[in-house]
Amino acid sequence: MNSILFYFLLLAFLDFAVVQALLITARLTKNHILTFYGRSVASFTALALCAVYGTIASACLNVFGRGGLGQWTTARAFKYCMLLFTGIWFEVQDEGDWLNKTRPAVLVGNHQTELDVDVIGHVFPPYCSVTAKQSLKWIPVLGWFMSLSKTVFIERKSRDQAVAAFARAAEQMHSIQQSVFIFPEGTRSYYDHPDMLPFKKGAFHLAVQAQVPIIPVVVANYSNVLNVKRKIFNQGTIPIKILEPIQTKGKTKEDVDALLEEVRGKMVAELKKLTSRAREEGVAVQAREATATKVNGAAKASGVDARYNAAA
Repeated sequence: MNSILFYFLLLAFLDFAVVQALLITARLTKNHILTFYGRSVASFTALALCAVYGTIASACLNVFGRGGLGQWTTARAFKYCMLLFTGIWFEVQDEGDWLNKTRPAVLVGNHQTELDVDVIGHVFPPYCSVTAKQSLKWIPVLGWFMSLSKTVFIERKSRDQAVAAFARAAEQMHSIQQSVFIFPEGTRSYYDHPDMLPFKKGAFHLAVQAQVPIIPVVVANYSNVLNVKRKIFNQGTIPIKILEPIQTKGKTKEDVDALLEEVRGKMVAELKKLTSRAREEGVAVQAREATATKVNGAAKASGVDARYNAAA
């Protein structure tokens, strides 16, 4: 066991050294491509380290009946690792302390790039988890971590299964007072302007089924910090605004469409305000530089989206 830990730490150290060498070379040569790949490697290193930590931490927390804190503690670890490895930080504005005062709830956030995993690290309250497909429960390491950290599993192979899955998820949310976080766009937009893709209905069906509030989480456009198309990856502080929870008590499935439009409308309006500030601080590209297009003309899905947005 000691030998495994030694080699793991050695590998992490060597990886960190390579990343720093890339970043130093990038600064000396003023090559933003090297900076992009250097910080990308650093991000994946931080993610791998925290995945191992999260599995161990979740197992230990389960022994003491606190498995629901697994994803919270892992997300927090990733937040600080990303600050150390990449210099990225998210400044959360939660004037009503909604994240800590509202539980259980369905948290919904806009989805821009791979960096949104770090958003989770900054906004996850205690006893919150992602949602995932039931089949992921059986994948080694990932499935173990998800099960141990009280992930809300949802399978939707048919309409009947979907209804039953949301009912089970709603029951789980109430029985252990577990909130969930969902990206309702379903995939990353890669936008360099303040807008969002159309929302899927899963998060709203779940909130109505569970009769719990929806907490909108709005992240400013940060296309000057990470821009996959232009191979840009800079340090920066990105603003996040937590909006007042929207209640679902008394609402039914007939109200889902109106609820979706209400939430999305409020989020888009706030996104435009936050992005104006982000542009002043150099976090987002200026309006005249925005392409108003997606990468290669289409939004891109990924395995991460499949894992973390099964309910969308």
